[in-house]
Order: sequence, then C-alpha cells, then structure tokens
Amino acid sequence: MKKGFLIDMDGVIYENDTLIPGADTFIKTLQEEKIPFLFMTNNSQRTPLDTVNKVARMGIDITEENVYTSAMATAYFLSFMNPNGTAYVLGEGGLITSLHQHGYTLVNQNPDFVVVGEGRNFTLEMVNNAVDMILSGSKLIATNLDPSPMKQGWSNLGIKAIVAMIEEATNKKAFSVGKPSPVMMRSARKYLGMEAKETIIIGDTMDTDILGGIQLGYTTILTLSGVSKKAELNNYAFKPDMIIKSVAELDLNKVLELK
Repeated sequence: MKKGFLIDMDGVIYENDTLIPGADTFIKTLQEEKIPFLFMTNNSQRTPLDTVNKVARMGIDITEENVYTSAMATAYFLSFMNPNGTAYVLGEGGLITSLHQHGYTLVNQNPDFVVVGEGRNFTLEMVNNAVDMILSGSKLIATNLDPSPMKQGWSNLGIKAIVAMIEEATNKKAFSVGKPSPVMMRSARKYLGMEAKETIIIGDTMDTDILGGIQLGYTTILTLSGVSKKAELNNYAFKPDMIIKSVAELDLNKVLELK
C-alpha cells in the first residue's frame, strides 16, 4: 500500500530557527524513496514560499507543493461555504494571499467573514472594527486556536488570545479551521493525494497533530522533540500509534508497515 506523510514543523523539523538533528536526513530519505509528504503548519502568517526559504536555510530542499498551511485550509473552506465572498482580515501575508487565490475580496465594510490569523501589524482599532462587523452579522473564523507560548519576550500572541477577546466582546464563538479541526486534517490529506488509511501524521503535540490524526483514522507518530513530553501522556485517553524521540530515529520501513 502506498503511504504519505503529513509532517508538523516547529518541534518536529526545527525549534524556532534551529534544525532538529536528523530532520534533514529524514526528509531527504522521503524524497529519495519518492514518498509523498507535506509540511503541515497551523501558522497562517507565512506563505508556502516563506516556508520553503526558511527550511532551505537549514539545508532542506523542498518546493511550495510540499507545504500546507492553516491559511490555505481556511481559504479552501470559505470558498465552499460562500464562493467569491468577502472578508475582513486580522492577519498577514500567507492568509491574505490564500484568500485572494480562492476568489475572496478583502473589504473594510460589511464582510461575509471576519478572519483572524497570526500577525503583528493589526491594531486595537482593527479589533474594534471586527467586533462591530460581527455584531452586524459577519461570521467569525479563526485560522487556528493555538495558545500563546507564555514566554517572556515573545512578540506574537497566540491566536487563541485574540479570538477570546473578540468572542467576549461579541458573545459569538469562532469557527476554527486549523489543527486539530477535521477541516484542515482532511483538506491536507486530499492535497497530499492520500486516503485516510494511507496517511501518516508526525507531530509533537498531543492536542493538535495526534488528536486530529486519531479522529480521522490516520497513523499517528508522536515525536518528543517538541511540546508534548512522555510524562504527560497518561493525561490523555488516546495514544499515538508510535512514540519516538525525534524523526532521526524513525524506522521508515517499520512505519510503512503500520496498519
């Protein structure tokens, strides 16, 4: 049976701007064996080209076709919910580009959707505008609900914090497209060209990558090189198919035989 990989990035391939040892060799092996893969990220700020350039600096050579972001999933989702609609965006490059590519027009009045993604340039005035639009009937969409890392000096709040502020001000709940939502997990799998039983997801977070993969019947691999730690695994009622220290120790032949 053919197999393909959905691979989380931060915590699996790199940590911040530092390559996790062995990740470059793992990706090169997939390429040599002609095994399909996507880097799948909840980050909606970067375009696929931004990601290509980021990992190139770490010695990993991929193309834009190897990248799938929550911005792409969000634009894909909205294009089905309301084709050629309008959006007011709290977000940047990757999200704006994806919405344009799916026929969406960005507006400052009466949008069909208010869409929240990562960004450093939107203001409290823009948040207030978003609140007024939602109170007037616009729907609230989040590219993901990743929390703030709660680290001193961190210059980019998690989307969850921004969305919580808007939800409190409007009494409306956001619909989140990104991991672990089945919307993104399924659209990424389709973009990869695999069936559910052919899809293997590698992630470092039980609450997103592994949870989403289990819900859709993918083979799940947790790497301990990122967020989730071995001592925490008993806190969950579900478990991954495989646990590894990092992708450097992944036995590809063994993985391809799973399920």
